This record gives sequence, C-alpha cells and structure tokens, in this order.
Amino acid sequence: MAKPIVAIVGRPNVGKSTLFNRMIGRNLAIVEDMPGITRDRNYAEAAWMDKPFFLVDTGGFEPEAVDLMYQKMGEQTTLAIEEADFIIFLMDGKEGLLPADIEVSQRLRASGKPVIYAVNKVDGARQESLLPEFFRLGVDALFPFSAQHGPGFTEFMDELARLLPEPSTGPEGNRTAETPMIAVIGRPNVGKSSFVNSLMGEDRMIVSNVPGTTRDAIDSVYQYYGRKYVLVDTAGIRSRGKVSQGVEKYSVLRAVKSLSRADIALVLIDASEGITEQDERIVGLAHEAGRGIIIVLNKWDLVPDKESAFRQFMEDVQQRFKYADYAPVITISAKTRQRVTKLFEEIDRIMDERQKRVPTAELNRLFERLVARHEPPLYRGKRVKYYYITQGGVRPPTFIVFVNYPKGVHFSYIRYIENNLREAFGFQGTPIRIFLKTRRPERSDGKRSTGRRARGKKTGKVKH
Repeated sequence: MAKPIVAIVGRPNVGKSTLFNRMIGRNLAIVEDMPGITRDRNYAEAAWMDKPFFLVDTGGFEPEAVDLMYQKMGEQTTLAIEEADFIIFLMDGKEGLLPADIEVSQRLRASGKPVIYAVNKVDGARQESLLPEFFRLGVDALFPFSAQHGPGFTEFMDELARLLPEPSTGPEGNRTAETPMIAVIGRPNVGKSSFVNSLMGEDRMIVSNVPGTTRDAIDSVYQYYGRKYVLVDTAGIRSRGKVSQGVEKYSVLRAVKSLSRADIALVLIDASEGITEQDERIVGLAHEAGRGIIIVLNKWDLVPDKESAFRQFMEDVQQRFKYADYAPVITISAKTRQRVTKLFEEIDRIMDERQKRVPTAELNRLFERLVARHEPPLYRGKRVKYYYITQGGVRPPTFIVFVNYPKGVHFSYIRYIENNLREAFGFQGTPIRIFLKTRRPERSDGKRSTGRRARGKKTGKVKH
C-alpha cells in the first residue's frame, strides 16, 4: 500500500514548521517568528518506529480570515486535509485555547479523519497549567510537547506510530530509481507555479503577480501516460545583491538545494522579457550540479512574430549558454497549456541519455581515433600521453581519462573529447563529466615506473 499522508494543521504561528522540521530531521520548512511564514503546503518523507509516511506542512488556518493571503492559506489547508489520511492538530500552549482552535477542531471532526490533538510550546509550569482548558474540545487524549526543545516529542511520535498502518512488505515501484525528480527553477515571476498548476489541475501553489509569492519548495506528483514524475517547484532565485532579508534568503537556499534532489532541471525563462544575466546564472547552477537541463521559454503566447523571435532566442542561447549547448529549448505557455505536456517526452529522452553506458572497447576505439586526429600539445616540453578512457558512472555520464600528465591537459582538449563523445553516442540534454587520472608509463621490462630518476631521486608527485 502507499505511504499514508499525515498533515499538520493549526492556526498561524503555533509552530507547525518547527514540528515539521523536527519530524523529518532536516530544516526544510521556512521557520521565522512571523504569522503566515509557511504559506503553502510542503511535503516530505518521514518515518518513526520503521513506519514510513508522507508529512504535509500547511499554512496557518484562520477560519474567519479577512486578509486575502490568510484566506488562500485556509484554502490550501482545506485541500491538505482532504488529501491526508491522518491529521495532527497543533495548538499553542503559551496562548491557551482560542475560539479559532475550537472552530478548526469542529472542521477536523467533520472530516472524519483520525486526529492527534497536540499542544506545542509546553516547556514550563505556566504552560502546563493551561493544558486542562484544551480538553474543552472534547478530546480523550492530549499530547503536550516542545517542538523546539524536544520534551514530550517522543511520546507524541509514539502515538502517531501506533495509529499508522504497518508498512507494506511488497515492492513499492522503485520510486527512487524510476521516478524522475524534476526541479522547476527560474527567476521570480517567470511562471513556475502557474506551470505546475497547469499540470496538476488544482491550485497547489499560491500564485500571484508578485515575485516571491511561492516561498518554499513544494513537491507534486504528476502522471503522464502511466509514468510518474515528481515536480519540485521552487521559489524564484534572485541575484545575490537583490535578495531581500528574512524569508527570501532562505528561499534562495531552498532553490539551490532542490537541484541536489533532482534528475532534471526545467529552467523557466520569461520569453516576453528575453534572457537575463540571472537566467545565465541559474542555468549555470543546474549545469554545475550535473542535472539534465531543458530550457523552457514560458509565456510564449505573449511573443509576437514567433518565428523570428525563436531564431533570435536560439542565437542568444548558443551565445550565452555555451557551456550548456546540449540543453534542448522548448517554448510553452503555462497559461494556455501550449506544449506543456511535450516537456515530458523530452524528460523521458533525457533520463535515458543520463543513464546510458558505453562499452569500454567502443569508447577506446573512438578515443584512439580522436587522439590520432588531434595531437595534444606539449606540456613543459614533454608529450602528454593519453592511455585509455573508461566510463565511471551515470547520472550524469562520467568518464575517466588516464594520462601521464593531467596538469598538461588544456580545457579545450577536454572540450574536444566531450564534443566527440556527444557526436558518437548522444547524451543530449545532460552534462558530461570528464576526470583525468594519472597513469605511470611502463618501463622497457613491462613494469610500471616507480617514479624514481636514474640517480635515485624522487620525482615530484602530480596532483590530480
């Protein structure tokens, strides 16, 4: 069976994100002492007592909210409740029971879902004295703790584990190995959330025209022709000098970290504005992270004279993304859904390319030809010898070239090797990693050189 979904629900600023981070053991949700800081749902996998589950962190739920953002947060929370199998209703032990808590509990009771009633920020006698009033909710059990400091947390988690079903002993579809992880990245307001919403058919993101409205990375599962894809929509990455203080700086870190979880990066660019320096930096981040890359020109419906504009874009891409000239370029409109699903055909192709392996014998036949065709330059008056090449890994495809002087290999020659590998074997849409490794030349008797000179002095070691 699928992992159960557990949603954390409660008023703003009761400590939901702090509890979320403690439960998953890593700092994923943005935590700051300001109501409404967690504005969207946030998903992560967690486990307790060998019982795995998906944990959902929600924005605060104010039943009578007047502010538009709070109303949207309430809508997101309602959707999370509908998705959840179990609900953690979190209240504030310092503030005591408030009318909003009573109304939220009534809505939770109406959902028919199993609910754990928890009281956070209980780390002293004063907070403990307020606990009896929470029983006015008509609950049989109450779990007080401090999510920040830890007391009471173990007992709370033990109760959650007691409610959770036993994990399935059957296969779970090898999600990690077979389900592509897709990072949706780009500058603020290029349409990342609109893109994901156009796929999911629901307002999974809080979307507005204000840059930075989506402040956390939120995972969504999309299915296309029977295959599942996990989409990681991130907050916009801003130039370091323009990042505002507070929440925004954490979102930038989150966007960068999202690449570490991804197989492929969809780099969204606003086609109505053209390519910017920040777009270049973002593509560079994905390239350096070794992720497959698709350059997505969004808002294509706003571009006049599309044929001429596309030619100009391709010239700009080839000029400004020279290091990532392997990345395909696709035009879409998240608003009209134009060519949105075509991206997944490209994703499938790139996933295959990233996992491609080339037999060593075939690699070295090519390698011998390209070295013979282009003699490498001398290094300190000595010839750089290329012995052989082997593939060391995939995702991204990684190759190891054995030479006598790694320091003598110029970057342009590595690029020459890469271009020949691509021409012969493909690898479209993915970076290639090439590493140089030292191999000592053989002596006349067939043994490896010990690295000593004829006079018995040691040669300097070559670092690699």
